[in-house]
Amino acid sequence: MHVSVVLFTADLRLHDHPPLHAALDAADAVVPLFVRDRAVDAAGFTAPNRRTFLDGCLADLDASLRARGGRLVVRSGDVVEEVCRLVTEADADEVHMSAGHSGFAARREERLRSALEQAGRRLFVHDAVTVAVPPGTATPAASDHFAVFTPYYRQWAQVPLRQVVGAPRRVPVPDETGGERMPARAGVAGPSPALPPGGESAAREQVTAYWRRGLDAYDTTRDDLAADATSRFSAHLHFGTLSPVELVHRARRHGGAGAEAFVRQLAWRDFHRQVLAARPHAAHSDYRTKRDRWRTERTAGPDIDAWREGRTGYPVVDAAMRQLLHEGWMHNRARLLTASFLTKTLYVDWRIGADHFLQWLVDGDLANNQLNWQWMAGTGTDTRPNRVLNPVTQGKKYDPEGTYVRRWVPELAGVETPRVHEPWKLPGPDRAALDYPGPLVELADGLDRFRRARGKRT
Repeated sequence: MHVSVVLFTADLRLHDHPPLHAALDAADAVVPLFVRDRAVDAAGFTAPNRRTFLDGCLADLDASLRARGGRLVVRSGDVVEEVCRLVTEADADEVHMSAGHSGFAARREERLRSALEQAGRRLFVHDAVTVAVPPGTATPAASDHFAVFTPYYRQWAQVPLRQVVGAPRRVPVPDETGGERMPARAGVAGPSPALPPGGESAAREQVTAYWRRGLDAYDTTRDDLAADATSRFSAHLHFGTLSPVELVHRARRHGGAGAEAFVRQLAWRDFHRQVLAARPHAAHSDYRTKRDRWRTERTAGPDIDAWREGRTGYPVVDAAMRQLLHEGWMHNRARLLTASFLTKTLYVDWRIGADHFLQWLVDGDLANNQLNWQWMAGTGTDTRPNRVLNPVTQGKKYDPEGTYVRRWVPELAGVETPRVHEPWKLPGPDRAALDYPGPLVELADGLDRFRRARGKRT
């Protein structure tokens, strides 16, 4: 009997899964495998919220495979060692997996290919599974990657996408392969009390609902903090319970300004991956260094703690940081303005903020997270590195009635709209009655500090 192994990584689904289809086409039986990678744990990327969401994804994937006559094999350890061990146990001829786009993923694929070749087996790595357009497909004439989004998007939009493949009807799995006990499917408990359920089943239900109620207005509502009108697909894209290729195809068929704006955001996701694939160091170092002398935990510890806990005295910043702790998620507009506040107003190293986000975000994605932080800090691909988002004007623009602020900062629930974004301007007795801190720093002072540190005139 001819057997293939399918190594699941950031592609925990059955719909539109080219590696699984290729393995089924090439073999009489397949072994679907997921390895809890010891190296990921050692690097600190297994945050509790993501681990909880991952357990839901694995349980759902296993249930879907069992409905098709198969099951998921889960093991823990070094990925290369565990794959090679399973290949020997199942007497498999080949392994199929999705391409990764970080330096870590590239090294893992190289090690696995070498080990399998030494054992007389083959590794097949499939592109366009976790991205719509793989890195290296859309490139400028004079470089290996685009550093500016707009020309990248123009070329990205012209790339023909592969066709979507459906979920297989049957997945025959050899009986003799064993693995760990699957996590409980129903559990979504984690550090953040309002975590969403993980898994492809929940993801596809979410897509159906959003296509009906939200996609058409995406271009006009996605920045509205109170409306909470974004798709919230980010965690499912991160774990691969949704296919970006399928989403682009479906959005283009749907049509309209909302769908077009939605597709553009998926292009941003691919943009960051092609940057990180070309410059892996950008995961931890400045893409374009400004030689900033950032404040650190040692020099700005109390300010950083106030930012993390949502008690900076700037209501929209505090609302966003509290949403992060409660849901393991934050609105995209809020991510930008909280990052601006930490890096531009408090002049704190962007890596401190990026690490905090990765600790809590269910969708904590290395490329998107690190490069968006650098974009806001002025060390990334942004062509306007001195861009500063004022939390008061941003709050008034994107939460004009103060609904988002009152939702997450109950201390301000009774403050009327004209002052909800500037509670320090309330009359003395009203201000004293609030159990809410005053501004951590004056905005002008923070901006002056940032400009002086970069050698700019105030």
